[in-house]
Amino acid sequence: MSRRARISPGEAGLPDGGARRRTPGLRREEVAVLAGVGVSWYQWLEQGRDITVSAQVLDSVSRVLQLTSAERRHLYVLAGLNPPALQVAPGDRGKCDGLRRLIEAWMPFPAHIMDVHWNTVMYNDAAALVFGMTPDTVQNCLIAFFTDPIYKERSPQWERNACDVVAHFRAACSEHPGDDGFRAVVEEALELSPEFAALWKRRDIRPGGQLQKRMVHPVVGALHVESTQLRVPARPDLSIVLHTPLPGTDTAEKLEWLTSPEGRRGLMYPVAG
Repeated sequence: MSRRARISPGEAGLPDGGARRRTPGLRREEVAVLAGVGVSWYQWLEQGRDITVSAQVLDSVSRVLQLTSAERRHLYVLAGLNPPALQVAPGDRGKCDGLRRLIEAWMPFPAHIMDVHWNTVMYNDAAALVFGMTPDTVQNCLIAFFTDPIYKERSPQWERNACDVVAHFRAACSEHPGDDGFRAVVEEALELSPEFAALWKRRDIRPGGQLQKRMVHPVVGALHVESTQLRVPARPDLSIVLHTPLPGTDTAEKLEWLTSPEGRRGLMYPVAG
C-alpha cells in the first residue's frame, strides 16, 4: 500500500483524477490493470494471503510500482520465491569514488576492486608494486592468475592456490547461472591455460572470501598475506579485495619500505640476486 501511495496516476501513465481522488497514489484496481492481473488476486497479494504467485507476475507488479532492486528482491522474499540478484541503483553508481578512497587508505598494503566477472576495476599503488598490476596487463584476475608469468614467478604456492582460485570462481559462476560474461571468461581460460582446463573439469566449488598467499618479491623477498574479499550491498556488482600481512612475519615492514620513496627507487634499480 505504501508503494502504491507514492506513485501518481500520471507517473503510471494514467489520467489524473485530480480532486476526485480521495487518496494519493494508485488504486488497487489500477495496479491490477497495469500489471495484467485480476483485481481480487492483487488485493489478496497485498493482504498477504496464501496464493500462488510467479516471478513473472511479481516482476509486472514491481514494474508498475516502480520498485527499486532491493524492494523487488524483498517482494520475492515475502512471496516465498528465490529472490533475484541485486542490481545497482542509478544513485549508487557514484559510490566508486568512496571505494577508491578505501583502497587508497589501505596503503601500504595491496588492495584492488573487481567486478562480478573478476575484471579489475581499480587498484592501489601497493597492488601495482607487489602484483605487477598495470594498465597494460591482463585485467581479469582469473585469466591473469593462469597466464601472467609474474603470478607463477612470485608465488611458490601457485599450484596449491590454483585449486582454490578455480573453486572460488565456480562458486561465483553459480550465483549467476547462464551469465554470458562468466561463460566468456571460462572459454578464454580454457583456451589459454591447460592447468585451468584440468582444474575446471574437477568441478570443485568452494565459497570465496579468504586465501593465504606467499609471494617472493624480486626486491623485498618473501611476502605473506591473506586476501579477503568484501562486498558492499549498494554495489553488488563489485568486490573489494584487501591483502593483510600475516602475523608473525615481517611483511608489514617490507610493504612499508616497498611503497616508500626509497623502496620505489629500489624497484627502478633492483639488486641482482
